[in-house]
Amino acid sequence: MPLDKIISSVAALGIPGLILVVAMGATGYVGAAALTTALASLGPGGMIGGIAILGVVALISKGISQYGFQAIFIGVVSKLKERGETTDSIFIKIEKYPVSKELKLKLKEQLKEIDSQQIS
Repeated sequence: MPLDKIISSVAALGIPGLILVVAMGATGYVGAAALTTALASLGPGGMIGGIAILGVVALISKGISQYGFQAIFIGVVSKLKERGETTDSIFIKIEKYPVSKELKLKLKEQLKEIDSQQIS
């Protein structure tokens, strides 16, 4: 298959396609072994979880491109608070989550910004 056809096919998938390419490349395998290993590594529950994660990534990337990061972030925080979460409980969960310190800091800053806007 020509390279431009492969690129067009992956580009049609958008961001989830890029994520899958990176995950497959990181496995060190080729073919079906690369695909199954990549999908299994992307999400909880093996390959099915990886497929679900790619679906969620597609939804999130489409939402951000359509409505912007801030609108999605504020909407998610609002839903969490409707479910009984508080700002403090969200902070605690962010701190416990296995992500980089930089990402934790960005999440906390966004949360503080939302709270300050709601108070004003």
